[in-house]
Amino acid sequence: MSPPPHNQFMPERPATPRPTRRRLMKRADIAPFLTAISANNPTPQTELLYSTPFSLLVAVVLSAQTTDAAVNKATPALFAEAPTPQAMAALGAERIGQHIRIIGLWQTKAKNVAALAQLLVERHNSVVPADREALEALPGVGRKTANVVLNEIFGHATMAVDTHIFRLGNRTGLAPGATVRAVEDGIIG
Repeated sequence: MSPPPHNQFMPERPATPRPTRRRLMKRADIAPFLTAISANNPTPQTELLYSTPFSLLVAVVLSAQTTDAAVNKATPALFAEAPTPQAMAALGAERIGQHIRIIGLWQTKAKNVAALAQLLVERHNSVVPADREALEALPGVGRKTANVVLNEIFGHATMAVDTHIFRLGNRTGLAPGATVRAVEDGIIG
């Protein structure tokens, strides 16, 4: 049986490309890869502007689902008016909100920052705790936020795994995992 005649009005479909198999990084290549990254940026730091552990904690809470640049635009006036947990708690959610309206989810974040500041005053003598469990007990603080604060302020060996790090860990084979925590554990190892 011969193939049907070509229809001049219907172009032939191109062949569907075969899915390519991702090449994972070989174990022997991981250390040189990390060394190259470290050499390029030997002292990585957050792009968030801060002057105290408290201002970093607030900035990281505000940075969820928004850019560091947007947070850096909003926080100077906020921190000028409320540089301490006591001052931030006294400011309250409504006045905090006036400073951070340019940030996504600002109403929830304003409430969290006011409550976080109040709990720092009540439970931690206005000091940002160096303990993961204590940090994660604060409103608006999850594992990723705690990791940033613990690493940046206290020098703990932690990794804030965001979507990009999660993908990189899986696509390269550097730290494959089905969950953010699995990738974090694979990187910190």
